[in-house]
Amino acid sequence: MPQLGVSIVEGTVIRWLVAVGAAVEADQPLCEVDTDKIVTDIPSPAAGTLAEILVNEGETVEVGTVLARIGSGSAELRAGPVAGEDDSAGGAAEIVSPAPPARSASPYYSPVVSRLASEHGVDLASVIGTGRGGRIRKQDVLAAAQANGGDAPLHTESPYVPEPEPAGQLSRMRRAIGAHMKRSLDTAATCTTWMECDMARVEASRRGAKASSLLGVTPLPIVARAAIDALAEHPALNATLEGERYTRHDAVHLGVAVSLGEAGLIVPVIRDAHTLTVEELGVAIRELARRARKQQLTPDEVRGGTFTVTNPGQFGSLMATPVINQPQVAILDLEAVVKRTIVIEDGDGNDVIEIRPQTILGLSWDHRALDGAQAAQFLGTLRRRLEAWNG
Repeated sequence: MPQLGVSIVEGTVIRWLVAVGAAVEADQPLCEVDTDKIVTDIPSPAAGTLAEILVNEGETVEVGTVLARIGSGSAELRAGPVAGEDDSAGGAAEIVSPAPPARSASPYYSPVVSRLASEHGVDLASVIGTGRGGRIRKQDVLAAAQANGGDAPLHTESPYVPEPEPAGQLSRMRRAIGAHMKRSLDTAATCTTWMECDMARVEASRRGAKASSLLGVTPLPIVARAAIDALAEHPALNATLEGERYTRHDAVHLGVAVSLGEAGLIVPVIRDAHTLTVEELGVAIRELARRARKQQLTPDEVRGGTFTVTNPGQFGSLMATPVINQPQVAILDLEAVVKRTIVIEDGDGNDVIEIRPQTILGLSWDHRALDGAQAAQFLGTLRRRLEAWNG
């Protein structure tokens, strides 16, 4: 079971797409898995024959559990993680002899769907599924419950309400996020550099764009575009470090942290973000956030990032120390834009006091791959671009 997001701790096998004994190709979908955030197909990590299914349809297992084994001639090798996942995600298949599971021809409903239907008194036979092949999803059950006069879900971001945890204990998702963050801190030599930035020109640009463009109401797309341009000048930060393998990337696959409220967080990735305009980045960010909160992301949309931006400033925070999203080497933190009195030079070279919108730009970076000068230079370039913004 691969890791399909920072706070994903388990998944339910909805159905197997390949029968035991059938030949499979590398990357061919083997089974469909349902998590609290996305429904996705799990691809085969290698070509061969599906020898044994270890997790039957309807079973819920933790991340890292072996789902099946694939035979390949006389080879006796354990396959690695699903493509794009790190080693901590666990393997998807290994080589052994066949042992087919029992299968049922009756309609299958995931445990979450069945439980929600029971709780809300929904007849699943009357529900029209919007999932792949007409499969009934959690959202379909909740929509039917509301249509019948039932209560709305407790969390708008995640219609799945987890079982209550024992008093005084963290939720499973919160523990998973904590483990992921702790693993990052244990792995990276994390340092953080902050720099103050005058956002007057950015704010003026946003005010002029609100009425006529898709830019939206936050500075995040502008900061993201400026950060992408700064990465072109400082490519050492658009990189990943896996073990001792340090890789710089030409393309910027931008991760954008999205809060799911009590359901945790997830970091969707905007592919080839360096090719997008500010307006296009704004649309992409909003769309990914919307789909993240509706559990509609695909596996490719939550992995493979090369640099991440997080935006706690939207909630009013002034300074934070973000944790690096492994195996990336840096993460940019955008804080709240607030009005402050600052000293600037007027046209005659005199010091004057003005009220300007200011923000703190924070960069957490891995000292194994970078040093303080590179971090400061990147932030300096980013600040220069934002303070001179004319978009």
